[in-house]
Amino acid sequence: MTLFVGTSGWQYKDWRGLLYPEGCPLRLWLEEYAEGFATVEINNAFYRLPTRENFAAWRDRVPPDFVVAVKASRYLTHIKRLKDPEEPVRRLMTHASGLAGRLGPVLLQLPPNLRADPGLLDACLACFPSGTRIAVEPRHDSWWTPEVEEVLRSRGAALCWADVRSRPATPLWRTTGWGYVRFHQGRAQPWPHYGRQALRTWLQRITATFPDDHDVYVYFNNDPGGAAVEDAVTFAELAGREGRQVTRTPERLHSRA
Repeated sequence: MTLFVGTSGWQYKDWRGLLYPEGCPLRLWLEEYAEGFATVEINNAFYRLPTRENFAAWRDRVPPDFVVAVKASRYLTHIKRLKDPEEPVRRLMTHASGLAGRLGPVLLQLPPNLRADPGLLDACLACFPSGTRIAVEPRHDSWWTPEVEEVLRSRGAALCWADVRSRPATPLWRTTGWGYVRFHQGRAQPWPHYGRQALRTWLQRITATFPDDHDVYVYFNNDPGGAAVEDAVTFAELAGREGRQVTRTPERLHSRA
């Protein structure tokens, strides 16, 4: 099993002086990020889908082993609410194809007020090209049914395991041969960090569920104050001590003045 450990995005000004050296220009932050991490989740694609040229430019700026997860545009998930998915999915995948071999999973984060509709989800998942790794993050409790679990299994899609305040916000279903985990907000100080014990517990959940030859993508979305960076490094360190294969994380972070 490879644990792909990274953060949700890289352009956060308060990471200057922690992940990015003081004086490092914004235009070089992706290169600096990719030197420390081997994967990123492009979270801002949700708000505005980048062009194929944007994706291709990012591809050219990162190493060959770098993996980019893409959060689907809100047009598909929040405006269309998964209805009539053919054109939005085709546009999403046409644009993301600019990443070529750097493209990792595609994340569908559903609106918190979207109630379960297994048929709607199935029709949407059917629109993606064969072999695409798709993770689905529902946020309404009505989705936690055997029918929804079966849709994910039959389509080879992963249920995104989400954490909020150091607790699972989703069932811990394994619906395919790889996993996807998002850390939204921890309970440790300073906010919104995760404590080491919370991260150990999540590592135990992952290793107990996914065999050694399964990939799991882990992204920290608790970005304020650099918490995501620090927690990703800690999580990777804990996993490495357990003998797990983990993608690179920064060997050291910069000391804030």
